[in-house]
Amino acid sequence: MFARYRQVLSLPGTLRFSAAALVGRLPNSMDTIGIVLLVTAAGGSYGVAGAMSAAYLLAAATIAIPQARLVDRLGQGRVLSVAAGVFAAAMTAFVVVVREHGSPWVAVACVVVAGAAFPQVGSSVRSRWSHVLDDRALVDTAYALESAVDEVVFITGPILVTVLATAWSPVAGLGATIIAGTGGTLFFAAQRSTAPPPAPRIPGERPPRLRLSVMGPVCLVGVALGTLFGAAEVSTVAFAADRGLKGYAGPLLAVWAAGSLIAGIVTGLVTWRVGPVVRLRWGAAGMFVAMAPLSLIGSMWVMEAWLFVAGFAIAPTMIAALSLVEKSVPRSRLTEGMAIVETSFVVGLAPGAAVAGRVIDTHGPSAAYLVSLAAGFVAAVATFASRDEPAGVPALSRPEP
Repeated sequence: MFARYRQVLSLPGTLRFSAAALVGRLPNSMDTIGIVLLVTAAGGSYGVAGAMSAAYLLAAATIAIPQARLVDRLGQGRVLSVAAGVFAAAMTAFVVVVREHGSPWVAVACVVVAGAAFPQVGSSVRSRWSHVLDDRALVDTAYALESAVDEVVFITGPILVTVLATAWSPVAGLGATIIAGTGGTLFFAAQRSTAPPPAPRIPGERPPRLRLSVMGPVCLVGVALGTLFGAAEVSTVAFAADRGLKGYAGPLLAVWAAGSLIAGIVTGLVTWRVGPVVRLRWGAAGMFVAMAPLSLIGSMWVMEAWLFVAGFAIAPTMIAALSLVEKSVPRSRLTEGMAIVETSFVVGLAPGAAVAGRVIDTHGPSAAYLVSLAAGFVAAVATFASRDEPAGVPALSRPEP
């Protein structure tokens, strides 16, 4: 049944770099929670902790694409190793400043540097799979594997950092984040034999272009789905709290991720006869439909069951979006293209959470799910502007300066 996964993981070095990327990506789901737990344990308010987490995420989103561009030009080993070192130093400095009750501005500076340096392992591992695999179907399987890994990260990471920070020490939570992010990235970067070769810029030569006809719609879908995720997470926390079961919000979100995990694994077992554009349209439509009943559900058990079902639309949609980019973007800018799409999801999270929060304050948590429904509608409509253009097709967008 899982022969396709065994096939991609049996190639020399693939199991090692995929496992290293899993560990290196754990901070994706641990860092902001760890920052909040550390700051509040040191006597800071939730407002200050939230502001520091926001500064970290903003810095990470701002620098993700330039860092990925450097990865393509200079190679994964060089760039990711330096990024991991700076991330570790800056995050460690942040922990020391907060624990010693140092200047909040120094703490913010440290966390901004840490966010900016956060290694782009997720986009790098997908471009590495594209390099080592020639079979189109196996690339889709590898991307399904990495989508499942992402869900594992987002299920286990929050639990790990919370247990360490509350049962042992607030420092332990971020300490584990630093160790996982740095160690996993360095181990990944050290595996040079499977890394795609760098594509340095040649003076006077125009770089290959990223097609606006491909990247534009995919990024719009990404922002819309990020808004959907951000709004749904806040709405679910409020839904549970409104019923006196705030601690049950975590399990509700976990079953949502579990549905996505299962769907991602199944997606990798399928030999698709339709292209990524069609799959992206199906997936986004599925996300929209999955959000429709949430505002009408009043039972905790019904909500849990439906979120599990709704999760089945997530991973296939994400896999289709990244497969479309992999198929359409020039090899020399693939990591950058992946990072652009992944960043678009992140960009949508904050406004989605913010708008849902306002709706919760005025109309309650059930009404806030309508924000996710609206975002799902935008994503579904945006997919019809998507185009399936192989990397060899002449680009229509302007060259990057």
